[in-house]
Amino acid sequence: MSVAGLKKQFYKASQLVSEKVGGAEGTKLDEDFKEMEKKVDVTSKAVTEVLARTIEYLQPNPASRAKLTMLNTVSKIRGQVKNPGYPQSEGLLGECMIRHGKELGGESNFGDALLDAGESMKRLAEVKDSLDIEVKQNFIDPLQNLCDKDLKEIQHHLKKLEGRRLDFDYKKKRQGRIPDEELRQALEKFEESKEVAETSMHNLLETDIEQVSQLSALVDAQLDYHRQAVQILDELADKLKRRMREASSRPKREYKPKPRESFDLGEPEQSNGGFPCATAPKITPSSSFRSSDKPIRTPSRSMPPLDQPSCKALYDFEPENAGELGFHEGDVITLTNQIDENWYEGMLHGQSGFFPLSYVEVLVPLPQ
Repeated sequence: MSVAGLKKQFYKASQLVSEKVGGAEGTKLDEDFKEMEKKVDVTSKAVTEVLARTIEYLQPNPASRAKLTMLNTVSKIRGQVKNPGYPQSEGLLGECMIRHGKELGGESNFGDALLDAGESMKRLAEVKDSLDIEVKQNFIDPLQNLCDKDLKEIQHHLKKLEGRRLDFDYKKKRQGRIPDEELRQALEKFEESKEVAETSMHNLLETDIEQVSQLSALVDAQLDYHRQAVQILDELADKLKRRMREASSRPKREYKPKPRESFDLGEPEQSNGGFPCATAPKITPSSSFRSSDKPIRTPSRSMPPLDQPSCKALYDFEPENAGELGFHEGDVITLTNQIDENWYEGMLHGQSGFFPLSYVEVLVPLPQ
């Protein structure tokens, strides 16, 4: 930066400090200019927020928007022409319906209806994609251009105007110590910047019909989308009603169970396997513990004498509640306590629990 530039920066900084801290009065802009500046500021805020809300309206999922932005950036870096599109919720629903419709098959009324609905949802997603493209081209892009070009340019002119005002006010308060020619140049630059800023703001505010036409394009795109959506849904509703009528008029098939095959099993090798040859008597417990129907116990094979209370399992027992002891046929269980006339407490393989008396044969009874 040149010496003159450094001096000008010093002048502006000194004047700003004197106004903010010392309460010095600067050159006042006319009321028309300040009113115009206020309208431009409101316009800038409106355009910025409407842009953001429009994108949210078209693409409501923030995570999908962020991912799409990242993918589009990567595509640009790689030089790819086609960018990935936003995953429309209608399309995701349609894919889900079609997948399950195919799994159900053509013999299912529900499966066929899911296929019809899925295809319609995918068509709705395509129409929604068209809405996205239409709104982006005719509404979002023009407003974004307004922000990036016209409004940005106005802000540049206003910033430049403020800098030249500070420079002029600094030199004006030091009139006599500052050469008249330098003061005159500062005033000319200030007035020039004011005129440029005023003209740019005037042009923006007077051509707002362009923003109205862009808003009209947004509404037209929405109308076209909703018309097509209504047509697609009307066609789907007709298809589903037709399927309902056809299904109602179709005679219902009566279910006939297949005849059971007869089995000649003979004598089972194990009393707990296959189909029982005889129905076991039902044992009704008097306690609060559960009981199970089991085949009639058969006499056990002789066992060697044991020196502690024990019993031998006659059948497999699978525990169904906490605290019960499971075992297999033939296991020898150590008896530790008799709960009541139907249930014992015992130990097997280091585990303790309850089990029904009807599943075991007592080898050595508990001491009385």
